[in-house]
Amino acid sequence: MLKILLVEDDTDLNQIVIKHLTMKNYEVRPALNGEEALDLFYEEHFDLVISDIMMPQMDGYELATQIRQVDGDVPIIFITARNDFDSKAKGYNSGIDDYIVKPVDLRELELHISAILRRANIASSKVLTVGNLELDDARVEAKIDGDVVEMTLREFQILFKLLSYPGQVFTRSQLMEEFCGFESESTLRTIDVHITNIRNKTKNCDGFNIKTVRGLGYKAVIL
Repeated sequence: MLKILLVEDDTDLNQIVIKHLTMKNYEVRPALNGEEALDLFYEEHFDLVISDIMMPQMDGYELATQIRQVDGDVPIIFITARNDFDSKAKGYNSGIDDYIVKPVDLRELELHISAILRRANIASSKVLTVGNLELDDARVEAKIDGDVVEMTLREFQILFKLLSYPGQVFTRSQLMEEFCGFESESTLRTIDVHITNIRNKTKNCDGFNIKTVRGLGYKAVIL
């Protein structure tokens, strides 16, 4: 069971989030301020930290900074009423991975948690599994139902990128710049060809679809 450290000085919200996440099979340890949270973090292992910003004794910025000195990999999500750019920039500069503005939709929070834990697992294991598809980044190898599927390097890289950030739209230009390079003689339509090949090669996959976002690019949708 994945273990979450929840840092929120609003006791009512604290309990509401705990109840929801516990029902989703997460183990949640609550803290009402940054100092209490840091003590827990030193004593126990956590897979994820969710924290408010404005709290007594130690705010979220300082907590994130302290955690990053101990653990550079554990994902940190801020949940806060502060919606200005400077607050967000300060949060990301202190080492957080995600930023959610209150009021919190618990269903959206659950999606953020799932996505960020999936990315954290991908970063550590370099293996991504979606349905019956397994992508091994270290080996550049794709398998469907355990059978190897032949893919070019570019096809593999694009698919791995899309599935690493499900729901996020990537433009043709973004994918071209990252994986093909504008210095090549390729055009943006090369990405369309790669996507077509990926769809054909993964037509027997049961965990996702690659959707075209008209006028923008492509995204992976988890089924």
